[in-house]
Amino acid sequence: MISTVQHQRVLLLQRHPCFLFHPNPLSHLFPKSLHTSETLTQPPHERPPSSPSSTIVSSSSLPTSQILSIRHSLISRQLSAVEIAESYLTRIRLTNPRIRSFLHVSEESVLKEAEETDRKIQRNEELGPLAGVLIGVKDNICTVDMPSTAGSRILEGYRPPFDATAVRRARKCGGIVVGKTNLDEFGMGSTTEGSAFQVTANPWDESRVPGGSSGGSAAAVSARQCVVSLGTDTGGSVRQPASFCGVVGLKPTHGRVSRYGLVAYASSLDVIGCFGSSVADAGILLHAISGHDRLDATSSKQEVSDFTSQFTSTNFFESKPLKGLKVGVIRETLEDGVDRTVVSSIRAAVSHLEELGCSVAEVSLPSFSLGLPAYYILASSESSSNLSRYDGIRYGNRVAADELGFLYGDSRATDLAMRSK
Repeated sequence: MISTVQHQRVLLLQRHPCFLFHPNPLSHLFPKSLHTSETLTQPPHERPPSSPSSTIVSSSSLPTSQILSIRHSLISRQLSAVEIAESYLTRIRLTNPRIRSFLHVSEESVLKEAEETDRKIQRNEELGPLAGVLIGVKDNICTVDMPSTAGSRILEGYRPPFDATAVRRARKCGGIVVGKTNLDEFGMGSTTEGSAFQVTANPWDESRVPGGSSGGSAAAVSARQCVVSLGTDTGGSVRQPASFCGVVGLKPTHGRVSRYGLVAYASSLDVIGCFGSSVADAGILLHAISGHDRLDATSSKQEVSDFTSQFTSTNFFESKPLKGLKVGVIRETLEDGVDRTVVSSIRAAVSHLEELGCSVAEVSLPSFSLGLPAYYILASSESSSNLSRYDGIRYGNRVAADELGFLYGDSRATDLAMRSK
């Protein structure tokens, strides 16, 4: 599911062309105002647009994509992987003290991997589809060379001896993991205020939350601290922060992406998803990490289709590009209890779809109101089982105690938040 019901500010973000077609790629990716003391005081939608003469200097047959832009820049030798990596790291140093999207940044390993990418280019070796692309990873997804805390003190200092399958596949495609992003503890929350370490701010307005629980991953992409990022979605934790932060959030079907290496919250609902600044980037990342995994018995054996094969530039759209597509609007989502501004935004999105050629019909889903209570029953039951392992014996940090019962109780009481207990 792609987050589409968003404030108009998100659409303004898309007007900024990817740096592939700019005479000075890095300066276009990071406007001058974002390298000053005024960093992020001016939201992206208020930044002055590039002049027409500096936007497109070659064919625009490809959709807007930072990933494709980076690939083009590397292959054409316009930029090196190290230059790109250093630019993103500089931006993280400038912005992370205020946005607090990253819990850990691995600068040394990022530069080493970027150097290896440059050596491959010098040797004319084939590059993976994510070559030189900096990826943020939510901190409940295991990484072999970085902490993986799930936003909890009970896992503080834990460094897994393996990569999650999604991370391993992204690395195999040439992706560079820049660091671990903040989250609500164990993914339980919708604001990223539930992290045991820090509170992440929304890059558009630092007084507001970025959503959650994958708020760090969404904010990192929105603030241009990384190209794309991985998050997790149990009950909206990719889709909701994507909407809050004005980026694309893609929650795959359960089983499309292996959950091996994901710290479990509610196993039947947990899904690893993708964040990007465009649909193209989210699709490219999803294609890289999808597929059956023998280490996850619930992963799908269905063949992974090429999600990028149907990408089309807006330049080739007809006036009614969605003609023939029928869209249903669930009546129960617009009734009593829904904020009027939310209803207004949905109605505006419906009108826009109709302008693009869609046939929109209102449908009724009488059982819709039962979804939330059913979710809480399932999620609470499964999380109670999954989080019981953090007792100071099997997993997690241990508090010294004279008796076993006190060891269990004190370890959980000291390092687990109330919601996780």
